[in-house]
Amino acid sequence: DRSRPNIVLIMVDDMGYSDIGCYGGEVQTPNLDQLAKDGLRFTQFYNTARCCPTRAALMSGRYAHQSGVGHMVNDAGRDAYRGELSRDSVTIAEVLGENGYATGMSGKWHVTHNLGSPREMIEPEGRTNWPTDRGFESCYGTVHGAGSFFDPVTLARGDEYIELDREDFYYTDRINEEAARFITEHADSGDERPFFLYVAHT
Repeated sequence: DRSRPNIVLIMVDDMGYSDIGCYGGEVQTPNLDQLAKDGLRFTQFYNTARCCPTRAALMSGRYAHQSGVGHMVNDAGRDAYRGELSRDSVTIAEVLGENGYATGMSGKWHVTHNLGSPREMIEPEGRTNWPTDRGFESCYGTVHGAGSFFDPVTLARGDEYIELDREDFYYTDRINEEAARFITEHADSGDERPFFLYVAHT
């Protein structure tokens, strides 16, 4: 159904608006430029100068304070500063999933403080805000924010923490590989639904 396009939403931490070629940057980014040419380029997005509130706004379409992540992912005891996506903030994955899209994510989530004990590979009890709790059918990435590119602490697949899968692990490469894997597996599965893929670099 061509009226319902596949959607790949790419989020990159700490990159300036004009760093990509299609926005006038000096760095050559031919693959991203081609995606922009054939797709939709955002020309107006208000970030919050911090990663988790910006991600909360992007996922929910609401101001970060309205979504419950007004500062960072610690609970400050007030609704706007719970450090968790609020239940009344519906995510783009939840909306698209309910409207016939396959949904996947690869990368950094960082809109919850509900981590359990990641070093011990123990998920939290009563988990409410991991990607699979908020509309993503599949996900690979880190639940928390900043960390090592070589040994990220909260690496998870679906709703379980996982170990590194190779000796030469580098997180940016793995995010991209898992994103490509999602697309390939979706195409090979015979699933005729369009897909929404959120690729969230750290």
